[in-house]
Amino acid sequence: MDTTTSFIAIVGAAGLAIGLALQGSLANFAAGFLLIMFRPFKVGDFIEGAGISGAVESIQIFTTTLKTPDNKMVIVPNAKLMNDNITNYSAKETRRVDLTVGVSYDADLAQVKQILTDIASKDERVKSDPAPLIAVSELADNSVNLVMRMWANTGDYWAVYFDSTEAVKLRLDEAGIGIPYPQRDVHLYEHKVA
Repeated sequence: MDTTTSFIAIVGAAGLAIGLALQGSLANFAAGFLLIMFRPFKVGDFIEGAGISGAVESIQIFTTTLKTPDNKMVIVPNAKLMNDNITNYSAKETRRVDLTVGVSYDADLAQVKQILTDIASKDERVKSDPAPLIAVSELADNSVNLVMRMWANTGDYWAVYFDSTEAVKLRLDEAGIGIPYPQRDVHLYEHKVA
């Protein structure tokens, strides 16, 4: 009886140890199954999940392989992906490009809005429907901030973002409109010893 009890205890302990060791693998397997079934993303999509952003290179039963924009290969356990928010940047055909443009308080806002509207309308990659939005979004400490919202094809997002940012700087410089930077006024007081 003692031998049987010892044998059952050993088998039970071994089963528990194996179960605990496989816990992560089983979670990854289940998550991989769900990813394959529900397809929140596919190979080639650019996603953000589990703290990583990259293009999906493969979806396996235990892991998903991503290629980061700086060409690193990251292997993410599927359970981590399924336990986090997944942002699929490739899921829709269009994306909104948001730029915040700060100008000095003495700038002519009508002129600034006209320049920003002109930049958006002359870029063929920017969609006319919905129309670009140019609006004052904030009266900040050092600047009047305008938001420039434009819609573009998902594949053109970064090109529109970078080209528009450069065009804003060049056009505002050309018009003599200041783009302020944070500044502080320091007042010095002389303390006279009597």
